Amino acid sequence: MGTGHYAKKKGIRRKIPKYKKKTWLCHRAKDTNQIQDEIEKAEETGKPITFKYDDDLPGGGQFYCIETGKHFADARALADHKKSRYYKRRCKELKEEKYTQGSAEWAAGMTREKLPPAHSK
Repeated sequence: MGTGHYAKKKGIRRKIPKYKKKTWLCHRAKDTNQIQDEIEKAEETGKPITFKYDDDLPGGGQFYCIETGKHFADARALADHKKSRYYKRRCKELKEEKYTQGSAEWAAGMTREKLPPAHSK
């Protein structure tokens, strides 16, 4: 262990902005739009989302929750996860309509309205 200023106190890394941003990005979940795209592609092709065996992933990548985008070590952990509040909330979010550029422009008031002509002949 080093002898620098940040090495002297336990838990001091939480005050370093660069470290906080780095750890937040590592553990960030997938966005709902990304998951909705994956589900749509799976429905179009007719193939379920599956992974080949990979030692780097938990459980070899065989226990994957599509709705939250997380891998689990075994089937029991996946079953417990599907009973959790986080999973149920994410499922509710995925049932909502997909957020698009058109809806963002509408919310900002940038819609193009077709007005009748001012001087009709």
